[in-house]
Parts: sequence; C-alpha cells; structure tokens
Amino acid sequence: MLRWLAYGACALGLGLVVLVAAFWAPSRSADQLKARWAPPPSTFLPLDGMQVHLRDEGPRDDPTPILLLHGTSDSLHTWDGWTPLLVASGRRVIRVDLPGFGLTGPFPDGDHRIAAYPRFASHLLDALDVRRAVVAGNSFGGQVALELALAQPDRIERLVLVDALAYPRSASKVPIGFVVASLPGVNRLMDYVLPRALVEGSVRSVYGDPTKVTPALVDRYYELALRDGNRAALRNRFGDLPDEAYAQRVRRLRLPVLLLWGGRDQLIPIAAAERFLGDIPGSRLVTFPQLGHVPQQEDPQATVIPVLAFLNEGGAPGGASGKEVQGQ
Repeated sequence: MLRWLAYGACALGLGLVVLVAAFWAPSRSADQLKARWAPPPSTFLPLDGMQVHLRDEGPRDDPTPILLLHGTSDSLHTWDGWTPLLVASGRRVIRVDLPGFGLTGPFPDGDHRIAAYPRFASHLLDALDVRRAVVAGNSFGGQVALELALAQPDRIERLVLVDALAYPRSASKVPIGFVVASLPGVNRLMDYVLPRALVEGSVRSVYGDPTKVTPALVDRYYELALRDGNRAALRNRFGDLPDEAYAQRVRRLRLPVLLLWGGRDQLIPIAAAERFLGDIPGSRLVTFPQLGHVPQQEDPQATVIPVLAFLNEGGAPGGASGKEVQGQ
C-alpha cells in the first residue's frame, strides 16, 4: 500500500511538473508590452504611484468629456470601436487601463477592493483638469462608474452602464479564467502558468457569438494578463464582490442613466438590467438580444447609437423608466 501511495505521489508530482512546463507563463513588464499594446495615442501618466496607461482623444474644449471604464481582466482597448465614433461627434474621450489590469499594473499597496477605484478615477480627472464628465463603464467598470457618481454626484453629468456589476452574482456561466482565479491555492499557481486556451475559452464565453473572437483578440487578453502584478490583482478583486447590502446603494443614484445590455450575457444576466431599471428613477434600458457581456466590443457600431442619442439630450433625472430592444 505504501509503495502504491509513493507511486501515486510521484505520478502526481511529475504531472504537476509537466503541467507547469507546458504552460509556463512568466510575468512581463509594461515596457515589454508597450510596443504592441501602447502605440500612439497611448500615453502614460504618473498618478498614485503608478504609470497609468490612457488615451485622451478629441477636442479639448468639450465641457463634459467622456470617461470610459473597462471591466475585469480587460483594458482600454475594449472601447476601440466606440472611441472614433464619439470623437467624430465632437466629444473628448478618455479611456484608461484601471489599476490591476492592462498596462497600468496593480495599486502599489496591493489593495484592489472597490473603494480604491472611484478614488483613483477622481484623481485621474483632477490630473486631466476635467471638472465634470460623462462616465460609461462595462461590467466592473460600471460598478466603478456607479461608485464615482455616488461619491461625487456634482461631478458626473450622466452615466452609461453597460452590463454593469452592482448586484450579487447570478451568473449562469462564469468564464473559466474567473473560476480558476477564485480558487484558493490553485489561483496561486496561475501566477506562473497560464494556458492560452483558458484565456480563449474565457473570452469566447462572454461573447453572444463566440465565432467573433479572433486570435488577435485572444492575444490581447492573454498578453496583458501577463503584465507584472495583474494576476495577483485579479485574485484580490474576487475577494470583494457585491452582496445584497451593497446592492441597495444603487437606489441612491439621482442622475440621467442609460443602461445597455447584451441579451446573451451569461455572466450578468438580463435580470440585473431589469433590477437597475426599477432601482434608478428615470433610467432607460436598451437591450441587444444577440450580444453578450461586452456588447460595446462585440458590436460597437450598433451599441454606440443609443449612447450618441443619450449624450445629445438635455434634462434631469426623473419621469418614467423605459426600455427598448434593438437588433431583434
């Protein structure tokens, strides 16, 4: 019996060595990644002890620039489709790699709980001399946008929440990369190994039509995940997800809010959109039945249309909430 246990332990150890060798993925510095992922108009801004990767495009006389905030494990590139269309409409567009993601890298103190992010966003607006802004956020970026609006309501003119995080998770399908990052012990191994297939599966799972996921898109997610410190930051983020007590904060919002949602979102299903609609007076919901969790990336031309209309409206919050379905 002892002999067989010893054989089993050796086989397990050998298997682990083979796994690590096959999928060994050491961290890369921001400098190693800049050439591919930070060409012009990318810049780096010294802020809060980090070199923050951002792109700031469009006319500088826009009185309310648009700040775009990406979701978990994403980057400012998710807004590549929206940005030229918003700039063409005469708007200044600021997008940023949030700390712990993309090329910005982690917060220096390693604390990636939600409270750190609206503070960072406020400091970013200060550094760019933006007194008042429209903020749009996808997924976790939507939660950051919401928190910023609650903390500084006079500074935020309008919110666009795209498949936003705010309520306890009720996912019917979670990207495999998120599952692994949430598993104690196993997630530590991910600091050293990262199968590209795991990243590809995760990206495909958040698309309404997985056939739209290209090798170049997977390259982006995979390589930016390797940025030094990002994998540890992801572990830290998953220790601070919304609960029901947190969800009650949504009801405090009192400003114009546009909700955009992918009908095939399995990570934050459409039921969350309906709850937002009930919790925020005067909010409006536009759904895209064929799209998934990142509709702004999957179909930027279709999803930006209601945003442009929303930005051109005047008025204050209030009135009846409403919903609209596009692309049926």
